[in-house]
Amino acid sequence: MPNPSNNFQTLAEWLEYCEKLHAKPIDLGLDRVREVAKRMEIRFDCPVITVAGTNGKGSTCAMAESILSQAGYKTGVFTSPHLVHFEERLRIAEIPVKASELIASFARVDTARRSKGTTEVPEISLTYFEFTTLALLDVMANAELDVAILEVGLGGRLDAVNIIDADCAIITSIDLDHMEFLGDTREKIGFEKAGIMRAGKHAIVSDPMPPASVQAHAEAIGADLWLVGRDFNFSGDKLQWAWAGRGKRFSGLAYPALRGANQLVNASGVLAALTALRERLPITAQAVRNGLAFVELPGRFQIIPGEPNLILDVGHNPHAIAALAVNLDAMGFAPCTHAVFGAMADKDLAPMLARMHPLVDKWYFTDLPTARAAKAADLLSTWLGVNIGEKSRKDVSGQCFASPKAALDAAIADSAPTDRIVVFGSFFTVGGVLQDGVPRLQAKHV
Repeated sequence: MPNPSNNFQTLAEWLEYCEKLHAKPIDLGLDRVREVAKRMEIRFDCPVITVAGTNGKGSTCAMAESILSQAGYKTGVFTSPHLVHFEERLRIAEIPVKASELIASFARVDTARRSKGTTEVPEISLTYFEFTTLALLDVMANAELDVAILEVGLGGRLDAVNIIDADCAIITSIDLDHMEFLGDTREKIGFEKAGIMRAGKHAIVSDPMPPASVQAHAEAIGADLWLVGRDFNFSGDKLQWAWAGRGKRFSGLAYPALRGANQLVNASGVLAALTALRERLPITAQAVRNGLAFVELPGRFQIIPGEPNLILDVGHNPHAIAALAVNLDAMGFAPCTHAVFGAMADKDLAPMLARMHPLVDKWYFTDLPTARAAKAADLLSTWLGVNIGEKSRKDVSGQCFASPKAALDAAIADSAPTDRIVVFGSFFTVGGVLQDGVPRLQAKHV
């Protein structure tokens, strides 16, 4: 049977090919992806940090990357999903990889998965995530890195990224999400996330109230567990903050450039990880200060100044939306808050909408370009079910739109210069308004 991938010349062709290979979009398990990685001889000769959790993974990776880069190390960071361009999923020395640099590694994955493809030993089928992850790991493994930072996907124990043994695992906040794959309680989900830990290696837990299953698993395998309040802690006032843990202290730190109260928890976990690795990756206090000051990550409570202000947040579960609501409250008064909202159909939508309900004056529900997404009309219907009873608001409106860009355009048209527009609910929602670059809003003055 001819191999169509022999003729692929572009990243777009490879990505389209990857989407059609496997029967299911998500198929947790390591046997298939581990076998292909073995054939490709993917391995890392530098320290590896893996990051799992429900929320805060991307921010944690970005802060670790920024601090280590300021310390002079060549970093490689794998994250997912992307906002606009696939190449965002891999940064080498803080720069997104070029599409042309990925094609050879995609071909290597395809050759490896077919290498024993016979009647007796069929070729290995990989999901889109597994195939692309192997390609990106291959690029990283050949980039002569000083340190690799790997964001684990929706899972942990059975996630494709977990084929790589980490020198330090970081587990961020744990909450209910992807329950059809990971379990319906924090304890079950915590156990899955804890699967990235390794015996005798450092395991940092930045969740202030982790499930008992996380600590139990660390103790069962003999990981070097670091817990907030026991092994490290942080404190702060309105101007600065400090961190201390296991013989190391950083004081007089400016707050991270990533906005939001939750970012201090993420930063604290990063400092614990870098302290645990200090013999292999020594850093200075100045590198910490500069790294936190200069860190950037689009779509994480990103405030774009304008008239009105635009706030972008990829929060897509109740825990993340609760953090978004707290951060919006801290911003102060806005005459009117407009919300562009699109989300996946499998999310716990009613609690997300209920948490934002008191803060939003005008809703703009949007379809998203994926079969997994909830229809805008269904989001509107769910919101109408929230806006009833004692908490109903007669002054709030909701409309439906075909795309995030169309919804944002409508919100801009309805806005006064002193209003604010919040775009949230999914990477697809935020990515949809960033397709043509970062919008700079200029509403009409009355």
